[in-house]
Amino acid sequence: MVRISFSPRPGAVDGLVLGIDIGTSSSKGVLVTRRGEVFARASRPHETSSPRPGWFEHDADAVWWADFLALSRELTAAADRRPIEGLAVSGIGPVLLPADAGGRPLRPAILYGVDTRASRDIAELTAELGAESIVDRSGSALSSQAVGPKWRWLARHEPEVAERAELFLMASSYLVLRLTGEYVLDHHSASQCDPMYDLRAGSWAEDWAELVAPGVDLPRLAWPTEVVGTVTAAAAAETGLPQGLPVTAGTIDAWAEAASVGVTEPGDTMVMYGTTMFLVQVLADPRPRPGLWTTRGAFPGTYSLAAGMATSGAITDWLRKLVGIDFGELLDEAARVPAGSRGLLMLPYFAGERTPLFDPAARGVLAGLTTAHGRAEIYRAALEGIAYGVRHNLEAMHAAGGVARRLVAVGGGTQGGLWTQIVSDVTGSEQQVPGETIGAALGDALLAATALGWEPRDWNPVRTVVKPDAARSATYDEFYRHYRALYTSTVDITHFLAARQRDG
Repeated sequence: MVRISFSPRPGAVDGLVLGIDIGTSSSKGVLVTRRGEVFARASRPHETSSPRPGWFEHDADAVWWADFLALSRELTAAADRRPIEGLAVSGIGPVLLPADAGGRPLRPAILYGVDTRASRDIAELTAELGAESIVDRSGSALSSQAVGPKWRWLARHEPEVAERAELFLMASSYLVLRLTGEYVLDHHSASQCDPMYDLRAGSWAEDWAELVAPGVDLPRLAWPTEVVGTVTAAAAAETGLPQGLPVTAGTIDAWAEAASVGVTEPGDTMVMYGTTMFLVQVLADPRPRPGLWTTRGAFPGTYSLAAGMATSGAITDWLRKLVGIDFGELLDEAARVPAGSRGLLMLPYFAGERTPLFDPAARGVLAGLTTAHGRAEIYRAALEGIAYGVRHNLEAMHAAGGVARRLVAVGGGTQGGLWTQIVSDVTGSEQQVPGETIGAALGDALLAATALGWEPRDWNPVRTVVKPDAARSATYDEFYRHYRALYTSTVDITHFLAARQRDG
Protein backbone atom coordinates (compact mmCIF):
# COMPACT_ATOMS: atom_id res chain seq x y z
CA MET A 1 0.00 0.00 0.00
CA VAL A 2 1.34 3.44 -0.95
CA ARG A 3 1.18 5.97 1.87
CA ILE A 4 1.63 9.72 1.49
CA SER A 5 3.32 11.52 4.37
CA PHE A 6 2.76 15.19 5.06
CA SER A 7 3.30 17.76 7.78
CA PRO A 8 0.56 19.96 9.26
CA ARG A 9 0.64 23.54 8.06
CA PRO A 10 1.53 26.37 10.42
CA GLY A 11 -1.46 27.50 12.44
CA ALA A 12 -3.19 24.14 12.19
CA VAL A 13 -5.15 24.85 15.36
CA ASP A 14 -7.06 27.52 13.42
CA GLY A 15 -7.24 25.50 10.23
CA LEU A 16 -10.19 24.25 8.22
CA VAL A 17 -10.99 21.08 6.30
CA LEU A 18 -12.83 21.11 2.99
CA GLY A 19 -15.44 18.58 1.88
CA ILE A 20 -17.08 18.55 -1.55
CA ASP A 21 -19.75 16.13 -2.75
CA ILE A 22 -21.08 15.60 -6.28
CA GLY A 23 -24.73 14.54 -6.02
CA THR A 24 -27.36 13.43 -8.48
CA SER A 25 -28.94 16.87 -8.92
CA SER A 26 -26.56 19.21 -7.11
CA SER A 27 -23.08 19.50 -5.66
CA LYS A 28 -22.30 20.85 -2.20
CA GLY A 29 -19.24 21.91 -0.31
CA VAL A 30 -18.38 22.94 3.24
CA LEU A 31 -15.47 24.32 5.21
CA VAL A 32 -15.41 22.98 8.76
CA THR A 33 -13.38 24.00 11.81
CA ARG A 34 -11.49 21.66 14.11
CA ARG A 35 -14.45 21.81 16.53
CA GLY A 36 -16.89 20.69 13.84
CA GLU A 37 -18.46 24.09 13.18
CA VAL A 38 -19.52 24.73 9.58
CA PHE A 39 -17.48 27.81 8.70
CA ALA A 40 -18.82 28.22 5.15
CA ARG A 41 -20.99 26.31 2.71
CA ALA A 42 -21.82 26.48 -0.98
CA SER A 43 -23.94 24.56 -3.47
CA ARG A 44 -24.44 24.32 -7.21
CA PRO A 45 -27.36 22.68 -9.06
CA HIS A 46 -26.88 20.60 -12.18
CA GLU A 47 -28.89 18.46 -14.53
CA THR A 48 -28.81 14.70 -15.02
CA SER A 49 -29.03 13.62 -18.64
CA SER A 50 -31.51 10.90 -19.61
CA PRO A 51 -30.97 10.34 -23.35
CA ARG A 52 -33.30 7.31 -23.39
CA PRO A 53 -35.81 5.79 -20.94
CA GLY A 54 -33.88 4.01 -18.19
CA TRP A 55 -30.60 5.79 -19.04
CA PHE A 56 -29.06 8.32 -16.62
CA GLU A 57 -25.71 9.98 -17.26
CA HIS A 58 -23.40 12.78 -16.12
CA ASP A 59 -20.75 14.54 -18.18
CA ALA A 60 -17.67 14.32 -15.96
CA ASP A 61 -16.12 17.57 -17.18
CA ALA A 62 -19.29 19.66 -17.54
CA VAL A 63 -20.84 18.49 -14.26
CA TRP A 64 -18.32 16.95 -11.86
CA TRP A 65 -15.25 19.07 -12.61
CA ALA A 66 -17.14 22.28 -13.35
CA ASP A 67 -19.02 21.99 -10.05
CA PHE A 68 -15.84 21.21 -8.15
CA LEU A 69 -14.09 24.24 -9.63
CA ALA A 70 -16.98 26.56 -8.76
CA LEU A 71 -17.30 25.27 -5.20
CA SER A 72 -13.57 25.13 -4.45
CA ARG A 73 -13.03 28.70 -5.67
CA GLU A 74 -16.01 30.00 -3.68
CA LEU A 75 -15.02 28.22 -0.50
CA THR A 76 -11.33 29.00 -0.80
CA ALA A 77 -12.26 32.68 -1.00
CA ALA A 78 -14.57 32.27 1.99
CA ALA A 79 -11.75 30.83 4.10
CA ASP A 80 -10.56 34.42 4.57
CA ARG A 81 -6.88 33.57 5.00
CA ARG A 82 -7.53 30.70 7.42
CA PRO A 83 -5.43 27.73 6.23
CA ILE A 84 -7.20 24.80 4.58
CA GLU A 85 -5.52 21.69 6.00
CA GLY A 86 -7.14 18.79 4.17
CA LEU A 87 -9.67 17.80 1.50
CA ALA A 88 -11.96 14.86 0.89
CA VAL A 89 -14.45 14.39 -1.94
CA SER A 90 -17.39 12.09 -2.52
CA GLY A 91 -19.88 11.54 -5.28
CA ILE A 92 -22.72 9.49 -6.64
CA GLY A 93 -21.93 5.87 -7.10
CA PRO A 94 -21.27 3.28 -8.10
CA VAL A 95 -20.93 4.71 -11.60
CA LEU A 96 -18.91 3.79 -14.66
CA LEU A 97 -16.75 6.42 -16.34
CA PRO A 98 -14.43 4.81 -18.91
CA ALA A 99 -11.28 6.83 -19.55
CA ASP A 100 -8.13 6.64 -21.65
CA ALA A 101 -4.67 6.18 -20.19
CA GLY A 102 -4.45 9.91 -19.43
CA GLY A 103 -7.68 9.87 -17.45
CA ARG A 104 -9.69 11.63 -20.17
CA PRO A 105 -13.34 10.52 -20.23
CA LEU A 106 -14.39 8.58 -23.32
CA ARG A 107 -18.13 9.08 -22.83
CA PRO A 108 -20.52 10.41 -20.16
CA ALA A 109 -20.57 8.43 -16.92
CA ILE A 110 -23.26 5.74 -16.63
CA LEU A 111 -24.90 6.31 -13.26
CA TYR A 112 -25.71 3.99 -10.41
CA GLY A 113 -28.82 1.79 -9.94
CA VAL A 114 -31.26 4.28 -11.48
CA ASP A 115 -29.69 3.47 -14.86
CA THR A 116 -31.30 0.22 -15.94
CA ARG A 117 -29.87 -0.24 -19.46
CA ALA A 118 -27.83 -3.35 -18.60
CA SER A 119 -30.69 -5.75 -17.76
CA ARG A 120 -29.66 -8.26 -20.43
CA ASP A 121 -26.04 -8.11 -19.26
CA ILE A 122 -27.04 -8.69 -15.63
CA ALA A 123 -28.82 -11.90 -16.62
CA GLU A 124 -25.96 -12.99 -18.86
CA LEU A 125 -23.21 -12.46 -16.26
CA THR A 126 -25.29 -14.08 -13.54
CA ALA A 127 -25.71 -17.17 -15.71
CA GLU A 128 -21.98 -17.24 -16.51
CA LEU A 129 -20.67 -16.90 -12.97
CA GLY A 130 -23.52 -18.34 -10.94
CA ALA A 131 -25.86 -16.35 -8.73
CA GLU A 132 -24.72 -17.98 -5.47
CA SER A 133 -21.03 -17.66 -6.34
CA ILE A 134 -21.45 -13.95 -7.07
CA VAL A 135 -23.21 -13.25 -3.76
CA ASP A 136 -20.72 -15.36 -1.81
CA ARG A 137 -17.62 -13.73 -3.32
CA SER A 138 -18.74 -10.17 -4.07
CA GLY A 139 -21.41 -9.75 -1.40
CA SER A 140 -24.28 -8.73 -3.66
CA ALA A 141 -26.36 -10.13 -6.47
CA LEU A 142 -25.88 -8.44 -9.80
CA SER A 143 -28.41 -5.66 -10.34
CA SER A 144 -28.66 -2.27 -12.00
CA GLN A 145 -26.42 -1.02 -9.17
CA ALA A 146 -23.50 -3.20 -10.23
CA VAL A 147 -20.62 -1.89 -12.35
CA GLY A 148 -19.70 -5.17 -14.04
CA PRO A 149 -22.85 -5.46 -16.20
CA LYS A 150 -22.40 -1.83 -17.29
CA TRP A 151 -18.95 -2.78 -18.64
CA ARG A 152 -20.55 -5.69 -20.51
CA TRP A 153 -23.20 -3.33 -21.93
CA LEU A 154 -20.45 -0.97 -23.08
CA ALA A 155 -18.58 -3.74 -24.89
CA ARG A 156 -21.79 -4.84 -26.58
CA HIS A 157 -23.19 -1.47 -27.62
CA GLU A 158 -20.17 0.87 -27.78
CA PRO A 159 -17.25 -1.44 -28.62
CA GLU A 160 -15.05 1.40 -29.85
CA VAL A 161 -15.27 3.03 -26.42
CA ALA A 162 -14.67 -0.25 -24.57
CA GLU A 163 -11.60 -0.98 -26.71
CA ARG A 164 -10.08 2.44 -25.96
CA ALA A 165 -10.83 2.30 -22.23
CA GLU A 166 -7.73 1.79 -20.09
CA LEU A 167 -8.98 3.24 -16.78
CA PHE A 168 -12.34 3.36 -15.03
CA LEU A 169 -13.37 6.10 -12.67
CA MET A 170 -16.15 7.17 -10.35
CA ALA A 171 -17.02 10.71 -9.34
CA SER A 172 -14.70 10.75 -6.31
CA SER A 173 -11.79 8.99 -8.01
CA TYR A 174 -12.09 11.22 -11.08
CA LEU A 175 -11.73 14.30 -8.89
CA VAL A 176 -8.82 12.75 -6.98
CA LEU A 177 -7.07 12.00 -10.28
CA ARG A 178 -7.60 15.55 -11.55
CA LEU A 179 -6.35 17.02 -8.27
CA THR A 180 -3.39 14.76 -7.48
CA GLY A 181 -2.56 12.66 -10.52
CA GLU A 182 -3.20 9.52 -8.45
CA TYR A 183 -5.31 6.69 -9.89
CA VAL A 184 -6.96 5.24 -6.81
CA LEU A 185 -10.34 3.98 -5.62
CA ASP A 186 -11.52 3.46 -2.06
CA HIS A 187 -12.38 -0.02 -0.80
CA HIS A 188 -16.03 0.78 -0.28
CA SER A 189 -16.55 2.03 -3.85
CA ALA A 190 -14.62 -0.95 -5.20
CA SER A 191 -16.86 -3.31 -3.25
CA GLN A 192 -19.80 -1.95 -5.27
CA CYS A 193 -18.12 -2.88 -8.56
CA ASP A 194 -19.73 -6.34 -8.53
CA PRO A 195 -18.48 -8.84 -9.56
CA MET A 196 -15.01 -7.27 -9.76
CA TYR A 197 -14.16 -7.14 -6.01
CA ASP A 198 -13.63 -9.97 -3.51
CA LEU A 199 -15.46 -8.83 -0.37
CA ARG A 200 -13.77 -11.06 2.20
CA ALA A 201 -10.29 -10.83 0.70
CA GLY A 202 -10.54 -7.05 0.50
CA SER A 203 -8.97 -6.93 -2.96
CA TRP A 204 -9.85 -6.96 -6.62
CA ALA A 205 -11.22 -10.27 -7.95
CA GLU A 206 -8.80 -10.03 -10.84
CA ASP A 207 -10.12 -13.01 -12.81
CA TRP A 208 -13.68 -11.70 -12.82
CA ALA A 209 -12.50 -8.13 -13.42
CA GLU A 210 -10.60 -9.27 -16.50
CA LEU A 211 -13.71 -11.13 -17.69
CA VAL A 212 -15.97 -8.06 -17.58
CA ALA A 213 -13.41 -5.31 -18.34
CA PRO A 214 -10.56 -6.94 -20.29
CA GLY A 215 -7.40 -4.88 -20.57
CA VAL A 216 -8.52 -2.20 -18.11
CA ASP A 217 -5.96 -1.17 -15.48
CA LEU A 218 -7.50 -1.52 -12.02
CA PRO A 219 -6.94 1.41 -9.63
CA ARG A 220 -4.98 0.84 -6.44
CA LEU A 221 -7.16 0.53 -3.39
CA ALA A 222 -7.19 2.73 -0.29
CA TRP A 223 -9.55 3.62 2.56
CA PRO A 224 -11.70 6.78 2.42
CA THR A 225 -9.75 8.26 5.35
CA GLU A 226 -6.35 7.54 3.79
CA VAL A 227 -4.37 10.42 2.28
CA VAL A 228 -3.55 9.27 -1.26
CA GLY A 229 -1.92 12.37 -2.73
CA THR A 230 -1.61 16.12 -2.64
CA VAL A 231 -2.91 18.90 -4.87
CA THR A 232 -0.55 19.48 -7.77
CA ALA A 233 0.66 22.88 -8.94
CA ALA A 234 -1.55 22.69 -12.04
CA ALA A 235 -4.65 21.75 -10.01
CA ALA A 236 -3.89 24.50 -7.48
CA ALA A 237 -3.77 27.10 -10.22
CA GLU A 238 -7.09 25.92 -11.62
CA THR A 239 -9.01 25.43 -8.37
CA GLY A 240 -7.59 28.06 -6.02
CA LEU A 241 -6.63 25.35 -3.54
CA PRO A 242 -3.17 25.42 -1.95
CA GLN A 243 -0.53 23.32 -3.67
CA GLY A 244 0.43 20.33 -1.54
CA LEU A 245 -2.98 20.11 0.17
CA PRO A 246 -3.50 16.51 1.39
CA VAL A 247 -6.35 14.69 -0.39
CA THR A 248 -7.97 11.49 0.89
CA ALA A 249 -9.32 8.68 -1.28
CA GLY A 250 -12.92 9.82 -0.68
CA THR A 251 -15.90 7.53 -1.29
CA ILE A 252 -19.50 7.22 -2.49
CA ASP A 253 -21.80 9.95 -1.20
CA ALA A 254 -24.15 7.84 0.92
CA TRP A 255 -21.29 6.47 2.99
CA ALA A 256 -19.82 9.94 3.46
CA GLU A 257 -23.27 11.07 4.57
CA ALA A 258 -23.47 8.20 7.05
CA ALA A 259 -20.14 9.28 8.51
CA SER A 260 -21.43 12.86 8.83
CA VAL A 261 -24.07 11.76 11.36
CA GLY A 262 -21.99 9.27 13.33
CA VAL A 263 -23.29 6.10 11.66
CA THR A 264 -20.05 4.24 12.31
CA GLU A 265 -20.79 1.45 14.83
CA PRO A 266 -22.48 -1.94 14.19
CA GLY A 267 -26.25 -1.48 14.32
CA ASP A 268 -26.14 2.20 13.38
CA THR A 269 -28.46 2.74 10.40
CA MET A 270 -28.78 5.83 8.22
CA VAL A 271 -32.01 6.66 6.40
CA MET A 272 -31.16 9.20 3.71
CA TYR A 273 -34.06 11.29 2.41
CA GLY A 274 -33.00 12.53 -1.00
CA THR A 275 -33.76 12.25 -4.71
CA THR A 276 -33.54 8.53 -4.03
CA MET A 277 -33.98 6.92 -0.62
CA PHE A 278 -30.92 5.13 0.67
CA LEU A 279 -30.23 3.09 3.81
CA VAL A 280 -26.84 2.11 5.21
CA GLN A 281 -26.41 -0.18 8.21
CA VAL A 282 -22.97 -0.77 9.73
CA LEU A 283 -21.91 -4.41 10.30
CA ALA A 284 -18.98 -5.98 12.11
CA ASP A 285 -18.85 -8.84 9.59
CA PRO A 286 -20.23 -9.45 6.09
CA ARG A 287 -23.81 -10.76 5.76
CA PRO A 288 -24.45 -11.30 2.03
CA ARG A 289 -28.11 -11.55 1.04
CA PRO A 290 -29.46 -11.54 -2.53
CA GLY A 291 -32.02 -8.75 -1.97
CA LEU A 292 -29.51 -6.26 -0.49
CA TRP A 293 -26.00 -4.96 -1.08
CA THR A 294 -23.25 -6.11 1.26
CA THR A 295 -20.17 -3.93 0.97
CA ARG A 296 -17.04 -2.81 2.73
CA GLY A 297 -17.64 0.11 5.08
CA ALA A 298 -16.16 3.58 5.04
CA PHE A 299 -13.74 2.74 7.86
CA PRO A 300 -11.25 -0.14 8.07
CA GLY A 301 -12.65 -3.27 9.69
CA THR A 302 -16.30 -2.47 8.97
CA TYR A 303 -18.87 -3.77 6.51
CA SER A 304 -22.28 -2.47 5.46
CA LEU A 305 -25.71 -3.66 4.51
CA ALA A 306 -27.17 -1.19 2.07
CA ALA A 307 -30.55 -0.71 0.48
CA GLY A 308 -31.82 1.82 -2.02
CA MET A 309 -35.11 2.86 -3.57
CA ALA A 310 -34.92 4.08 -7.16
CA THR A 311 -37.17 7.10 -6.60
CA SER A 312 -38.27 9.01 -3.51
CA GLY A 313 -37.67 12.75 -3.50
CA ALA A 314 -37.82 12.55 -7.29
CA ILE A 315 -41.51 11.62 -6.99
CA THR A 316 -42.33 14.44 -4.58
CA ASP A 317 -40.56 16.92 -6.87
CA TRP A 318 -42.44 15.56 -9.89
CA LEU A 319 -45.75 16.03 -8.04
CA ARG A 320 -44.80 19.53 -6.94
CA LYS A 321 -44.07 20.54 -10.51
CA LEU A 322 -47.23 18.84 -11.72
CA VAL A 323 -49.50 20.85 -9.43
CA GLY A 324 -47.46 24.06 -9.63
CA ILE A 325 -47.04 24.99 -5.96
CA ASP A 326 -44.09 25.00 -3.58
CA PHE A 327 -43.12 22.24 -1.16
CA GLY A 328 -44.14 24.19 1.93
CA GLU A 329 -47.75 24.55 0.79
CA LEU A 330 -47.96 20.90 -0.30
CA LEU A 331 -46.55 19.70 3.02
CA ASP A 332 -49.03 21.83 4.96
CA GLU A 333 -51.92 20.41 2.94
CA ALA A 334 -50.68 16.82 3.24
CA ALA A 335 -50.20 17.17 7.00
CA ARG A 336 -53.95 17.79 7.34
CA VAL A 337 -54.77 14.50 5.58
CA PRO A 338 -55.20 11.52 7.94
CA ALA A 339 -52.95 8.45 7.87
CA GLY A 340 -53.87 6.32 4.86
CA SER A 341 -54.49 9.30 2.58
CA ARG A 342 -58.24 8.76 2.70
CA GLY A 343 -57.93 5.38 1.04
CA LEU A 344 -55.05 5.86 -1.42
CA LEU A 345 -52.08 3.55 -1.80
CA MET A 346 -49.05 4.24 -3.98
CA LEU A 347 -46.26 1.99 -5.22
CA PRO A 348 -43.31 4.41 -5.61
CA TYR A 349 -41.55 2.46 -8.37
CA PHE A 350 -41.50 5.27 -10.93
CA ALA A 351 -38.06 4.26 -12.26
CA GLY A 352 -38.20 0.56 -11.44
CA GLU A 353 -37.10 -0.55 -8.00
CA ARG A 354 -33.78 -1.49 -6.52
CA THR A 355 -33.74 -3.34 -3.18
CA PRO A 356 -35.17 -5.69 -2.15
CA LEU A 357 -37.09 -6.30 -5.41
CA PHE A 358 -34.32 -5.70 -7.97
CA ASP A 359 -37.00 -5.11 -10.60
CA PRO A 360 -36.06 -2.50 -13.21
CA ALA A 361 -39.41 -3.04 -14.95
CA ALA A 362 -41.49 -2.20 -11.86
CA ARG A 363 -43.62 0.92 -12.29
CA GLY A 364 -45.56 3.33 -10.13
CA VAL A 365 -49.13 2.49 -9.18
CA LEU A 366 -51.72 4.73 -7.50
CA ALA A 367 -54.65 2.65 -6.24
CA GLY A 368 -57.98 3.82 -4.82
CA LEU A 369 -58.43 7.09 -6.73
CA THR A 370 -61.80 8.84 -6.76
CA THR A 371 -62.84 12.32 -7.85
CA ALA A 372 -62.93 13.27 -4.17
CA HIS A 373 -59.13 12.96 -3.93
CA GLY A 374 -56.93 15.98 -4.54
CA ARG A 375 -53.28 16.90 -4.60
CA ALA A 376 -52.96 16.73 -0.79
CA GLU A 377 -54.08 13.10 -0.64
CA ILE A 378 -51.90 12.12 -3.60
CA TYR A 379 -48.87 13.87 -2.13
CA ARG A 380 -49.34 12.19 1.24
CA ALA A 381 -49.84 8.83 -0.49
CA ALA A 382 -46.46 9.33 -2.16
CA LEU A 383 -44.77 9.99 1.19
CA GLU A 384 -46.50 6.97 2.69
CA GLY A 385 -45.59 4.74 -0.26
CA ILE A 386 -41.92 5.64 0.14
CA ALA A 387 -42.20 4.94 3.87
CA TYR A 388 -43.62 1.48 3.13
CA GLY A 389 -40.57 0.93 0.93
CA VAL A 390 -38.30 1.89 3.83
CA ARG A 391 -40.07 -0.63 6.06
CA HIS A 392 -39.71 -3.32 3.39
CA ASN A 393 -35.96 -2.70 3.24
CA LEU A 394 -35.53 -2.62 7.04
CA GLU A 395 -37.32 -5.96 7.24
CA ALA A 396 -34.97 -7.36 4.59
CA MET A 397 -31.97 -6.13 6.61
CA HIS A 398 -33.34 -7.81 9.72
CA ALA A 399 -33.84 -11.06 7.79
CA ALA A 400 -30.18 -10.86 6.71
CA GLY A 401 -29.09 -10.74 10.35
CA GLY A 402 -28.65 -7.00 10.65
CA VAL A 403 -30.00 -5.23 13.71
CA ALA A 404 -31.09 -1.60 13.37
CA ARG A 405 -30.24 -0.47 16.90
CA ARG A 406 -30.33 3.21 15.97
CA LEU A 407 -31.95 5.00 13.00
CA VAL A 408 -30.52 8.36 11.97
CA ALA A 409 -32.40 10.51 9.45
CA VAL A 410 -30.44 12.72 7.06
CA GLY A 411 -30.97 14.66 3.84
CA GLY A 412 -33.16 17.41 2.50
CA GLY A 413 -36.36 15.42 3.04
CA THR A 414 -35.97 15.74 6.82
CA GLN A 415 -36.97 19.40 6.59
CA GLY A 416 -40.51 20.13 7.70
CA GLY A 417 -40.86 16.96 9.75
CA LEU A 418 -43.85 15.36 8.00
CA TRP A 419 -41.95 12.81 5.95
CA THR A 420 -39.78 11.67 8.88
CA GLN A 421 -42.88 11.36 11.06
CA ILE A 422 -44.63 9.20 8.48
CA VAL A 423 -41.57 6.93 8.21
CA SER A 424 -41.41 6.53 12.01
CA ASP A 425 -45.15 5.80 12.13
CA VAL A 426 -44.91 3.24 9.30
CA THR A 427 -41.82 1.48 10.66
CA GLY A 428 -42.68 1.83 14.35
CA SER A 429 -39.14 3.08 14.98
CA GLU A 430 -37.62 6.22 16.47
CA GLN A 431 -35.37 8.30 14.25
CA GLN A 432 -32.65 10.62 15.45
CA VAL A 433 -32.23 13.85 13.49
CA PRO A 434 -28.81 15.48 13.92
CA GLY A 435 -28.15 19.20 14.07
CA GLU A 436 -26.64 19.24 10.58
CA THR A 437 -28.36 17.28 7.81
CA ILE A 438 -26.43 18.89 4.95
CA GLY A 439 -25.12 15.49 4.02
CA ALA A 440 -22.12 14.02 2.33
CA ALA A 441 -20.04 17.21 2.11
CA LEU A 442 -19.92 17.35 5.91
CA GLY A 443 -19.01 13.66 5.92
CA ASP A 444 -16.19 14.43 3.49
CA ALA A 445 -14.88 17.08 5.86
CA LEU A 446 -15.03 14.49 8.65
CA LEU A 447 -13.05 12.01 6.53
CA ALA A 448 -10.40 14.67 5.88
CA ALA A 449 -10.30 15.59 9.57
CA THR A 450 -9.87 11.92 10.51
CA ALA A 451 -6.93 11.66 8.10
CA LEU A 452 -5.37 14.65 9.87
CA GLY A 453 -5.84 13.06 13.29
CA TRP A 454 -8.46 15.56 14.48
CA GLU A 455 -10.78 12.93 16.10
CA PRO A 456 -14.04 14.50 14.83
CA ARG A 457 -16.56 11.83 15.89
CA ASP A 458 -18.68 14.15 18.06
CA TRP A 459 -19.07 16.87 15.45
CA ASN A 460 -22.79 16.49 14.78
CA PRO A 461 -24.96 15.80 17.87
CA VAL A 462 -28.63 14.76 17.73
CA ARG A 463 -31.07 17.70 17.57
CA THR A 464 -34.46 15.97 17.75
CA VAL A 465 -35.92 12.48 18.05
CA VAL A 466 -38.95 11.51 15.94
CA LYS A 467 -41.14 9.01 17.80
CA PRO A 468 -43.86 6.84 16.22
CA ASP A 469 -47.53 7.44 17.05
CA ALA A 470 -49.17 4.17 18.12
CA ALA A 471 -52.58 4.90 16.56
CA ARG A 472 -51.14 5.88 13.18
CA SER A 473 -48.76 2.89 13.30
CA ALA A 474 -51.74 0.56 13.70
CA THR A 475 -53.39 2.11 10.64
CA TYR A 476 -50.20 1.81 8.62
CA ASP A 477 -49.72 -1.86 9.58
CA GLU A 478 -52.94 -2.64 7.72
CA PHE A 479 -52.01 -0.51 4.71
CA TYR A 480 -48.52 -2.04 4.58
CA ARG A 481 -49.92 -5.54 4.10
CA HIS A 482 -51.87 -4.30 1.09
CA TYR A 483 -48.82 -2.38 -0.17
CA ARG A 484 -46.86 -5.64 -0.33
CA ALA A 485 -49.79 -7.40 -2.04
CA LEU A 486 -50.30 -4.59 -4.56
CA TYR A 487 -46.90 -5.18 -6.17
CA THR A 488 -47.39 -8.91 -6.62
CA SER A 489 -50.91 -8.47 -7.97
CA THR A 490 -49.93 -5.83 -10.55
CA VAL A 491 -46.44 -6.94 -11.55
CA ASP A 492 -47.49 -8.58 -14.83
CA ILE A 493 -49.39 -5.44 -15.85
CA THR A 494 -46.57 -3.05 -14.96
CA HIS A 495 -44.01 -5.21 -16.77
CA PHE A 496 -46.23 -5.16 -19.87
CA LEU A 497 -46.45 -1.37 -19.65
CA ALA A 498 -42.71 -1.01 -19.06
CA ALA A 499 -42.04 -3.01 -22.21
CA ARG A 500 -44.32 -0.75 -24.21
CA GLN A 501 -42.52 2.29 -22.79
CA ARG A 502 -39.16 0.88 -23.88
CA ASP A 503 -40.54 0.26 -27.35
CA GLY A 504 -41.61 3.90 -27.60
